[in-house]
Formats: sequence, C-alpha cells, structure tokens
Amino acid sequence: MRYSIQLFTLLATLTLGGCFTLPTGPAGPQGATGYTGATGSTGYTGATGRAGATGGTGATGDTGATGGTGATGGTGATGDTGATGYTGATGSTGARGNTGARGSSDPGTVVIVPAR
Repeated sequence: MRYSIQLFTLLATLTLGGCFTLPTGPAGPQGATGYTGATGSTGYTGATGRAGATGGTGATGDTGATGGTGATGGTGATGDTGATGYTGATGSTGARGNTGARGSSDPGTVVIVPAR
C-alpha cells in the first residue's frame, strides 16, 4: 500500500503540474561546441574484371542459283512499198495576142483637156 500512495501522489503532482504555468527565466549560457569525430578512411576499390570472350564468326550463306536467259523476240514483218504517184498533166499554152494598130505619121492638132 505504501507504493500505491507514492504512485498516486506522483500522478497527482504530474497532473496538477500541467495546470500551473510560471514565467520563464532568463536564457542560460550557450553550451560548448562538441568535438567533430575523425573522418573514416576511403574503402578499397575492387580489381578490374577480365574481358569476356569474343564470339565466333557466323557461317557464310550459300550463293543463289543464276537465273535462266529469257527467249529472244522474233523479228517483225517488213512493210510493203507504197504505189508510185502519177505525174500531173501539163497545162496548155495561152493564145497569142494580136499586135496593135500602127499609128499614122500625119501631124495633126494636139488638144489638152484639163483634169476635173
């Protein structure tokens, strides 16, 4: 029972302590800065692995068969020669004109007519 009274007293103190607030006091002095620990050493880099094996060369394919030559086409027929045209008829010569009348050598009167 002794522990239960002490426990009850402690719980009551904590419960009632949250109800009362006191003004805060001045700030205390700043604490000293802690010591920085030593830096750890860098780990060992592993060794480089060996190169892998090179793959084998593939087999070469066979060459395909050569195709046959196509048949040669036949020669076309030669066309017939066209008929020769006829020569046209020659035109006839025109009629010969008559010679005009001969003037007389008689001196006569000359008349001049003015233009209108």
